Amino acid sequence: MKNIRNFCIIAHIDHGKSTIADRLLEATNTVSQRDLQAQVLDDMELEREKGITIKSHAIQMEYERGGEKYILNLIDTPGHVDFSYEVSRAIASCEGALLIVDATQGIQAQTISNLYLALGHDLEIIPVVNKIDMEAAMVEEVKDQIADLLGCSHEEIIAASGRTGQGVDEILEAIVERVPAPKGDEKAPLQALIFDSVFNPFRGIIAYFRIFNGTLRTGDAVKFINTGHEYDADEIGVLKLKLAPRQEIRAGDVGYIISGIKNSREVKVGDTITHVENPSTEAIAGFEDVKPMVFAGVYPVEADQYEDLRASLEKLQLNDASLTFDPESSLALGFGFRCGFLGLLHMEIIQERLYREFDMDVITTVPNVSYRVTTKKGETVYVHNPSGLPEPTMVDKIEEPYIEAQIITKSDYLGNVIKLCIDKRGSLRNQVFISQDRVEVTFDMPLSEIVFDFYDKLKSISRGYASFDYHQTGYRESRLAKLDILLNGEPVDALSSLIYQDHAYDFGRRMCEKLKELIPRQQFDIAVQAAIGAKIIARETIKAVRKDVTAKCYGGDISRKRKLLEKQKKGKKRMRQIGNVEVPQSAFLAVLKMD
Repeated sequence: MKNIRNFCIIAHIDHGKSTIADRLLEATNTVSQRDLQAQVLDDMELEREKGITIKSHAIQMEYERGGEKYILNLIDTPGHVDFSYEVSRAIASCEGALLIVDATQGIQAQTISNLYLALGHDLEIIPVVNKIDMEAAMVEEVKDQIADLLGCSHEEIIAASGRTGQGVDEILEAIVERVPAPKGDEKAPLQALIFDSVFNPFRGIIAYFRIFNGTLRTGDAVKFINTGHEYDADEIGVLKLKLAPRQEIRAGDVGYIISGIKNSREVKVGDTITHVENPSTEAIAGFEDVKPMVFAGVYPVEADQYEDLRASLEKLQLNDASLTFDPESSLALGFGFRCGFLGLLHMEIIQERLYREFDMDVITTVPNVSYRVTTKKGETVYVHNPSGLPEPTMVDKIEEPYIEAQIITKSDYLGNVIKLCIDKRGSLRNQVFISQDRVEVTFDMPLSEIVFDFYDKLKSISRGYASFDYHQTGYRESRLAKLDILLNGEPVDALSSLIYQDHAYDFGRRMCEKLKELIPRQQFDIAVQAAIGAKIIARETIKAVRKDVTAKCYGGDISRKRKLLEKQKKGKKRMRQIGNVEVPQSAFLAVLKMD
């Protein structure tokens, strides 16, 4: 065990952690030249295109130093704020972490939040400044920032370049020297933490774990503590580039287990594996069911693809534990699912993966958050969908989720960033200068304000320099109203939304104008109205397509024309009573994109 080192890499998006991982795999000859490609651990097509890590990956390397062989287990982590639970489980499986900071960009919000996670688990931190070969690299300044943040000396910070491979040997040396060997007892009852799982169509679910205590052998009967299910370990092994089966795995090792599990709900990231015969009495701390932050309805474009969509979502859930979904139906869109996501990037990725991996075309409704409603009877209801809101007369108070947002930006853009946050109903909590031209601001904000287009706006006003991170802080009472859109007096449930009262009038007016452009004209006038309860706050009229009934009247008295027009008017009125308005798909999509 003294020759095992378990470590992870933490960094902000695009600071080059997948590239450094490639160099480490090359230096230890884990990957042959033939299999080598850029970002070798990002095996999803989507990850390569967007240049981000979506799933955490693990791989074992062998490193020789001073005649001794060391086993290095790298657990790669995603960098985006939406995947922070996965990062926390990966961090819990390690004893050390490489903190990678881009020499051209300096420390960013995500780096800080992941660093605090790592320090909370008492990990040994090895700071690395990456991309030192770039022309814009500010190596000394970034070293100063890291030294301030960690309280370490400049000598402890390794300067490296993922592109040229400079400093990679020093990183490997530092991992062996500074990261402590795992502690644990091979004779104790088995305790292993699941930090990831993937779905294989032939073998079922493959769970990745790190053993803290005990030994696991092929064929052992095991049970998962939090779900209570029992299985046989059909195959266990370690993670090279491919799966490498072993007869036994001991405390301190990272490995995988295949036990023919078919149902995704039985394997949860953060669960503990133990033996059936000699079980461990306690689970490894930190397990929680992932709580989704953003909800949206996902509907198939073709109504008969509902069952296919369910199967696709179930398969996706295996490999992404944080996706949740429940069936729901809508008058306008038919049958679909109400899905919970960790954030907007997560939602976009799920949509993209449904299309690529399962060939499913879907429509997503406006993303919203879950509200806590207290009724006059004192009951508490969680509302994910505006149509689930109790009658206004029954509601005592509505509370919405709040977040603490940390934004790091250059001081030139500070005014714009603060204005953006205040427009989004934020209140400034704190402001700290990290260096002369970089400032960190902390805001309290409602989560519903950032799920729409906050991130895009933040990036554009700061020219891409600002970085953003948030965590939920709880619920607060708020003045919210349910905004309904009525077509011909009939509410369209897919377009209704819960919105802050002061913004409702403006939003309702823009909705009506947008729908007026998008809904095709009918044979009769259509009233498009925005309403809060019984009060109409905005209205547009889509004029009827009219046939010129007076064309055959030439000359003669005006009363003849009037008679024909009156007859037409009656027909239009009757038509309007029985006519129903089809809302085209493009209207739903345009309302989603309303800025």
